[in-house]
Amino acid sequence: MIVDFINANPRISLIIISIVITFVSSLITKWLTNQEHMKSLKERQKELQKELKGCKDDCRMKELQSEMLKITGTLMKSSFKPMLITFIPFLILIYWLKGIYSPILGNWWIAWYIGASLVSSLILRKLLKMA
Repeated sequence: MIVDFINANPRISLIIISIVITFVSSLITKWLTNQEHMKSLKERQKELQKELKGCKDDCRMKELQSEMLKITGTLMKSSFKPMLITFIPFLILIYWLKGIYSPILGNWWIAWYIGASLVSSLILRKLLKMA
């Protein structure tokens, strides 16, 4: 039944699979990161960017850039834990999807998958109120 649906509607089924994978990945990320802390760091990052635009003093500019670099590092560190948990299953899923969709859609299957993932990720992050 599922195979018949995939063969009859390859693009739609790939988009649905992409949305489901993105949803699960987003939930894992939300559960494993401190969203309030992430939001406050991103807000501070925006403040620093505004200050940098109007900064004329080289010493102050170096201080702002240093703080910006620390914040960026902290944000990257906090994204590693969810990535480590989802990376291997994601690779297995991509390999499985390639086996199913490559004969049907050729190499365009990955473009459909990435496009659907990007759009659904933007929407899901807003709906889940993620940083």
